[in-house]
Amino acid sequence: MLFLEEAVMGIGIWELVLLLLIVLVLFGTKRLRNIGGDLGSAIKSFRSAMNDSTVDDADKKTNNPDDKGDV
Repeated sequence: MLFLEEAVMGIGIWELVLLLLIVLVLFGTKRLRNIGGDLGSAIKSFRSAMNDSTVDDADKKTNNPDDKGDV
């Protein structure tokens, strides 16, 4: 059985806690909150752009110029 301590490339829980504390001391809570907000908005923009492109692709498939209907 795979334990939680060995789940992430051999890094244990205590190593992750220590790493989190070091990052918190180096950057501070305000900067980490800003980085998190910026990352979240970037992901949101990327997802909306991907959804827009899939909608545009679907519109291109339905509006095929090879149709010889009413032109």
